[in-house]
Order: sequence, then C-alpha cells, then structure tokens
Amino acid sequence: MFDILMFLFESYFHAGRYPNSDKLTRKLSAAGFEDEDIHLALTWLSGLEQLNKANYPSTINDSSGRFYADLEIKRMSFEVRRFLTFWEQNKIITPVEREMILDRAVALNRENLPLDKIKLITLMVLWNQRQDLDPLIVEDLLTPADSSCLH
Repeated sequence: MFDILMFLFESYFHAGRYPNSDKLTRKLSAAGFEDEDIHLALTWLSGLEQLNKANYPSTINDSSGRFYADLEIKRMSFEVRRFLTFWEQNKIITPVEREMILDRAVALNRENLPLDKIKLITLMVLWNQRQDLDPLIVEDLLTPADSSCLH
C-alpha cells in the first residue's frame, strides 16, 4: 500500500489532487498494482479525505503535551513519537495535524510502523490539508530515515 501512496504523490503532487476512486483504480491497475493493495489504499485514502480540522476540538491546540494510548505505542516506535513531537514543537505540524497523522497510522492496523512509513503518512496528511507544501518539508519527508548526511 505504501508504494501506492508514493506513486500517488509522485504522479499527482503538481496537480494538487489525485483522481476519483474509479479513475484512480483503473490507473493503479494499469500501473501494475495488485487489486487487494489498491482496495486497501483506496479505503485508507477515503479515511484521509474525511479528516477535517473542524472535527477536532479547538482545545487540542492549547495542550502542552500528548500522552499516547497503549494502542498508539504498539503501532508507533519511540523514534516515530519523537519525530512527531519534534515537528509539533517546531511548528511544522499543528496538534490537529498530529492527531490526523496518528489517526491514519492507527488505521493501518500494523504494529511498530517504521519512521519512513510515518513520514509518508505525514506527507499524505499534509498534502491533503494544504494546497502548497514547502519543498524542504517534502524533501525531509521523502528522505529515508536511515540516510546519513554527506557533507
């Protein structure tokens, strides 16, 4: 499914949106993706499209920290939680966007998601919420977590 999300971002980022489900299913199938993966990705994207900042209480933005539920801890490593905290504290994402990222991560029903997968989820959430993304943010989210600086 993550390959499909990356394909969508690479193919439709400049267009601003990906096509509707029927057209997208045909394009993904033509690109060689398996039917089961397409179905999972479309279900996940449907949940993403339903996320709306107005559905979250405004008090989230006033909170000073986030305690993770046991389920969230199982789904996301300490490294992932540290990444989300760092981005939130540095105002790259808002607390509501953090909650949206957590919603989409938990929806995958997988344990111990690696940072690279969370970065892709973050990219998809931000792309879904904003018209334009800072190129440095996009680059950071697309850079593998285990890559080292070559200076």
